[in-house]
Amino acid sequence: MYTIYDYAYNGLLYLNNTMRPRLKRLSQLMIYTTTACQSRCKHCNIWQKPVEHLSLEDIRRIMQSRCVTKRTTVGLEGGEFILHPQAAEIMAWFHEHNPNYTLLSNCLAPRRVIDLVRRYLPHHLYISLDGDRETYQRMRGCNGYDRVIQVVEALKDEVPLSLMFCLSPWNDFDDMAFVIDIAKKYNVDIRIGIYGTMAYMVASPPAPLQKERGVVTSQAASQRQNYIFPSTLGEGVRVRLRSTSENYDFVALYDQWLNGHLRLRCQSIMSSLVIHSNGDVPLCQNLNVVLGNIHHQSLDEIFNGSQSCQTQCHYSKNCNGCWINFHRKYDVILMRNFERLLPKWLIEKFYGPYQWTKDSRTTYHQYFQNL
Repeated sequence: MYTIYDYAYNGLLYLNNTMRPRLKRLSQLMIYTTTACQSRCKHCNIWQKPVEHLSLEDIRRIMQSRCVTKRTTVGLEGGEFILHPQAAEIMAWFHEHNPNYTLLSNCLAPRRVIDLVRRYLPHHLYISLDGDRETYQRMRGCNGYDRVIQVVEALKDEVPLSLMFCLSPWNDFDDMAFVIDIAKKYNVDIRIGIYGTMAYMVASPPAPLQKERGVVTSQAASQRQNYIFPSTLGEGVRVRLRSTSENYDFVALYDQWLNGHLRLRCQSIMSSLVIHSNGDVPLCQNLNVVLGNIHHQSLDEIFNGSQSCQTQCHYSKNCNGCWINFHRKYDVILMRNFERLLPKWLIEKFYGPYQWTKDSRTTYHQYFQNL
């Protein structure tokens, strides 16, 4: 899914954001436009929140920020984005002014999704699917499997499309294998995430992670993410997972992170951002740390202000507290690409110490060569 140009651009962006922290630019901006949702997911309680929306005017003001460029991938999600009262107007605005936007949907209103996508052509469509028909009912509290398939069949040849699978306590590796097979059947992409408790996704935000000498640790985080071990992957699932793009290493490394062996700096917070439906801009999707609110400050002031830069720098160096794909895939891709160009000891001269496994000398290639 990524081209050489994508890797080159993100490399230059990394250098800019590291060397000029007050002039950072965003590679990803996810806008949680609404809390409205017709699903009843066990792994997400947005539907229990009071309904609130970011307006089209809010979004237009966000998009005028200097930190948002034509290369910034902007994601529209919720809740369920298409339940936003201005959904069509927002997509029409992006189609005309910033076509590099993506749409995330549960597809429980398939005709509405198909109509809006055909009219306003998002750059990419992401569709949630966490297992077969029975698993869908159990995990999401409604009968939506057939509606998801309806949208996939209608749009798979019209826009780039990805199935979004979340590995959680309510499904298993067999469900992962099933969704991978569905993606292959329809010749579409699949993205695999691993469930974690994010403050925005629960009705009452969880308490901040425990800290050890001011450093958020993977051991502390694993109290909320300790239910699955990728080392137990069966061969059939492993073969399927290897065949997918940008998923195998993320899932396989989870076990190393969970056991406190993997440690990477969190560089993604320097170039990836989310905005919540109430206007809050958190540091990341995992920690209950808010940088500001777009109703009180501009996004540039929030993202590139002096205090925010100090906060970002601190957590970038010290936090290893989640395995959320929105953040940690960036870090995995960044470091594996560094290791393609430079020896590990040299990378650590400018990046700092990092490790993939218990043995800090092991490289990415060595780990996966022996896996």
